Amino acid sequence: MKSKHVAVLLGGFSSERPVSLSSGKACADALEKEGYQVTRVDVARDVGAVLAELKPDVVFNALHGPFGEDGTIQGILEYLAIRYTHSGVLASALAMNKELAKKVAKAAGVPVAESKVTSRFAIQNKHPMKPPYVVKPVNEGSSFGVVIVHEGQSHPPQVIGSSEWKYGDTVMVERYVHGRELTCAVMGDVALGVCEIIPTGHSFYDYDSKYVAGGSKHETPAKISPNIYQKIQTLALKAHQAIGCRGVSRSDFRYDDRHSENGEVVWLEVNTQPGMTPTSLVPEIAAHAGHSFGDLLSWMVEDASCLR
Repeated sequence: MKSKHVAVLLGGFSSERPVSLSSGKACADALEKEGYQVTRVDVARDVGAVLAELKPDVVFNALHGPFGEDGTIQGILEYLAIRYTHSGVLASALAMNKELAKKVAKAAGVPVAESKVTSRFAIQNKHPMKPPYVVKPVNEGSSFGVVIVHEGQSHPPQVIGSSEWKYGDTVMVERYVHGRELTCAVMGDVALGVCEIIPTGHSFYDYDSKYVAGGSKHETPAKISPNIYQKIQTLALKAHQAIGCRGVSRSDFRYDDRHSENGEVVWLEVNTQPGMTPTSLVPEIAAHAGHSFGDLLSWMVEDASCLR
């Protein structure tokens, strides 16, 4: 029934607002072409009152970052009893906390890199583990605040303990895994496919690599052996299910094949609100699996529910 009224939540007030505006616009435009009645909602603190008055049939959540993908907006939608896309309260909150998500994934048999959670001030003058390692904010997305500490560095980068740091005082320190950047989209209970991300002019898949046109090259499907391809699909689905994700998610991996083709596959995190911008990975992976952008979004709208 394409006459459904869909409210597309976009923008918001996290550091990922520009990404959400881009995702939301692309999704709203495509859903209109699919025949849905669409209302664009640039989210502010009064979003509960706005939605209560609007009374949409479904909310398409195109928010990114804190509030949008950490269980907060999901709780508001549960309270309002409005069906919504993507994951529910618990899975969203869990996936947003990188360390807790890793513990759940590891318990389900998904390989992860060794890590520890600490205060950024505790590591500003002394290495918390032998380099190379990565420092990540525990509750941020889009690679905001990610710092790679390379072999041979005498001390952690000063920015971690400086007043310029704006990503919270709790950070996760994780062993750096050499190798290739791979990602796998999951749609419902199906792992769609694996894409390799090759940053162009960047040392890793940072914010600009993700969202600036030409910032990275995508190989879809990834040029890896069939057994590694299948292994990554299996692990992505396992993580999706263990964390309790719903709808569409995307798991990121590192694959170190420097010494052998079987190499080391390590799961990094699951993204419960993957980007839907013109340069985003999930639409590209879905297209290769035979789902047009409009088909993908329509499936997400029809899949929407409460108590997710």
